[in-house]
Amino acid sequence: MLPFVTHDPRFSRLVIGHANLEKLASGCRWSEGPAYFAAGRYLIWSDIPNNRMMRFDETDASVSVFRCPSFNSNGNTVDREGRLISCEHFMRRVTRTEHDGSVTVLADQYGGRRLNSPNDAVVKSDGSIWFSDPTYGIDSDYEGQQTQSEIGASNVYRIDGSTDRITLVVSDRVQPNGLAFSPDETLLYVADTGATHVSGLPATIWSYKVMGQGTEAPSLFATCPDGLYDGFRCDIHGNVWTSAGRSVFCYAPDGTHLGTIPIGEIVANVCFGGPRRNRLYICGQTSLYSIYLNTRAAV
Repeated sequence: MLPFVTHDPRFSRLVIGHANLEKLASGCRWSEGPAYFAAGRYLIWSDIPNNRMMRFDETDASVSVFRCPSFNSNGNTVDREGRLISCEHFMRRVTRTEHDGSVTVLADQYGGRRLNSPNDAVVKSDGSIWFSDPTYGIDSDYEGQQTQSEIGASNVYRIDGSTDRITLVVSDRVQPNGLAFSPDETLLYVADTGATHVSGLPATIWSYKVMGQGTEAPSLFATCPDGLYDGFRCDIHGNVWTSAGRSVFCYAPDGTHLGTIPIGEIVANVCFGGPRRNRLYICGQTSLYSIYLNTRAAV
């Protein structure tokens, strides 16, 4: 299998023709939420049904269990102070792991009602944390605990970096999932995986203009031809590298599909890592992969 499929000449400037797709770890049930810690040169990711978080060490390629139980953690990211931010399905909350290892609950309810099951999170330069809250962790006991939604909707919320106040920022998606800001933070990209709940609904990514502490009406950015979009990240040029069915797609800021990285199993999420942030880590369903690119993370 070739490592890349080029759909637009611009893609050739973003990839390294002789770079290999590497399988770094396997044995997971549903890999998700990769987050890279530059200071330690390691990656944390979630294995949701196995109720654990895994750790890949770049310095020796070792793989170990980082946390178990993880309360069916899903999305992870790193805040501006190098702390782990996690979305926990089972506890229906967003947490921060402090430098001393203690855990702080950042959000577990909105308007006096419990969140559904926080899924993915991104951190803005002002320190605010934006997270999606679909129902996947309460739909069954496989990735959390089956129960009814108290909120009755799936939304995207913002946690203020100074006051910890939680506000609603996106309320027009069926199942908001992956999130990412454009490099200049003027756009928030949101994947909608509502096709899992609404037959015939297209799998899409939408772009929202960021206005202060909220968003304006969205524009359709991309529609997945097969499977679903899930998690994604932007590079320094504003290209969107996203999970897409059994592959990783790269989209230009104008929405053009530039190229594809075939993985061979369902892809859930990606993130950039490595000392130069030019290594794309890829969470497949059962395995962790990586490939070096000729671009790097936006932040």
